[in-house]
Amino acid sequence: MKLTVIGGGGVRSMFLAKSIAQRAAELNIDKLVFTDIDLKKLNIYGKMAKEVAARLCPELEFELTDDAVNAVIDADYVITTIREGGDGMRVRDERIALSHGVLGQETTGAAGFSFAMRSVYALKDYCELIKKYAKPDCKVFNFTNPAGVVSQTLRDMGYDFTYGICDAPSGMLRSFALLYGENENAAKGEIYGLNHLSYFYSVKINGKEMLGEIIDNDEAYSKTDLRYFDKKLLKERNAILNEYLYYFYYREKAVANILKADKTRGEQICEINEKMTEELSGIDVEADFEKALKIFEHWYGIRESNYMASETGVKRTEPWRFDIYSKDSGGYAGVALKFIEIANSGKSDSMILCTANNGAIPTLRDDDIVEITCDITKDGVIPHKVENPDEQSLELIRRVKIYERLASKAIREKSIQSAVEALTLHPLVNSYSLAEELVTEYLGLNRAYTSDWR
Repeated sequence: MKLTVIGGGGVRSMFLAKSIAQRAAELNIDKLVFTDIDLKKLNIYGKMAKEVAARLCPELEFELTDDAVNAVIDADYVITTIREGGDGMRVRDERIALSHGVLGQETTGAAGFSFAMRSVYALKDYCELIKKYAKPDCKVFNFTNPAGVVSQTLRDMGYDFTYGICDAPSGMLRSFALLYGENENAAKGEIYGLNHLSYFYSVKINGKEMLGEIIDNDEAYSKTDLRYFDKKLLKERNAILNEYLYYFYYREKAVANILKADKTRGEQICEINEKMTEELSGIDVEADFEKALKIFEHWYGIRESNYMASETGVKRTEPWRFDIYSKDSGGYAGVALKFIEIANSGKSDSMILCTANNGAIPTLRDDDIVEITCDITKDGVIPHKVENPDEQSLELIRRVKIYERLASKAIREKSIQSAVEALTLHPLVNSYSLAEELVTEYLGLNRAYTSDWR
C-alpha cells in the first residue's frame, strides 16, 4: 500500500513519519512518499522524517520528491497539509483582521477566509492529479487549514473522496483517559459540530459514561485543554467543548489578549520556523541527525509551550521533547491511520471525521460537511445521528455553517459579493461594513490568487 503526504516539507513532518512508520507493517503500508514544492524545507524536515521512519521501520520504502505526479501515482491514500503562501502570509492575514478589532485566528477567525482563498485552488490541482494518477478508490485526508471551509469547498467542487481530519477531538479524548490513569485509547466519545467548533455530548472511559464527572473534575481544568474554559460554561452546555470554541465564548478576551501580546500566534510560529530552519540549514541533517534533533526540540518546544498562550493568557507547562521510540500519540496522522485500520479490517468501527452530514445533525443540509462521530463501513462513512442537540450549541453551529457555505460559494464562483455575505454572517465579524473592508484588503493581499474575482 502506498501513502503520500503532500506538504511533506513542513516542520511537523517527523510527527507524521513517526505515526506512519510505527504502524506501517501492521497496516500493510510498504511505500511512503513525502512531496513538497519547497525543496529547501523538504531537504531539511523531509530528510529528518525519513531518518525517523528508517529507525522505526527499515523495510518501509520512503521517498522524497518535488514531483507531484510521481508522488501520487498509484497512491492508495493521500494526506494533504500545505501552507499556500507560507508563514508570512498567515501573519498578514491575522494582522489585517486585528487592525479592524476582529479575531484573526487562521481557522476560526476572519483570517481563515483569506487562507482558504489561497489553499483551495492549490488543493484542487492536487485533487485533479489524484483523480488522474492515483488508485481509483484513493482517499484524501485534508489537514490544510481552515479545514472546515476547505473540506466544504472541495466536496462542493465534486471531490467526494476527500475527508477533513483534525487531531483536536482525539487528543482531548486521550488526555481524559490519561487523567484517570487509563490506557490512552480507553476513552471514546460522541461528538457533533464543525471542525474547531464541536461538542462532546458523551465521553466513555472503558465503557463507563464520564462526561459529567470530567466536567466536575477540577484537575481536568489544569491537566487537559479544558483549561481554557470556566466550569460553569460546560455545565450550562452539558458538553465538553472543542478548545477552539474559546474564541467564540470568550471573543473579546481573545482579541484583547492578542492585541496585548508582543506577537500574534502567526508571528510566533513564523519567527520560530525561520530561526529553526536557518539553524538546521547550517548542518547536514542526515550526517548529524542527533544535532539536528536537538535544534528541532529546542525551537519546537518553544512553539508548543506558547500554544494558545497569546489568546488565553494560559501557557502549557508540560516539558516537550520528541522521542522517536515512545508510543505514538497519533496526531492528525493517527486519524488517517485509524480510517485505514478500519478499512483494512473489513469490519465496521467508529471514529471522528469531517464528512457529509446526511441527516445526522438536525436542521443542517445533507451535503454540509460536519465534524462528527462516524461508523466506517464497507458501504461508506455513516455519521451517528444526533438526537435532541442543545439548542444554543446548534444555533452557533448553524450560523458558522452558513458562513462556510457562503465562503465555499465565494471561492468556487470567485464572487466578491458572496465573500462579503460570508464574513457578514461570521459570528466573529458580524458586520456588513467590516466584512466589506476585510474582503477588500484580503483581495489586495491575495491579488496573485484573486485577480479574476468579480
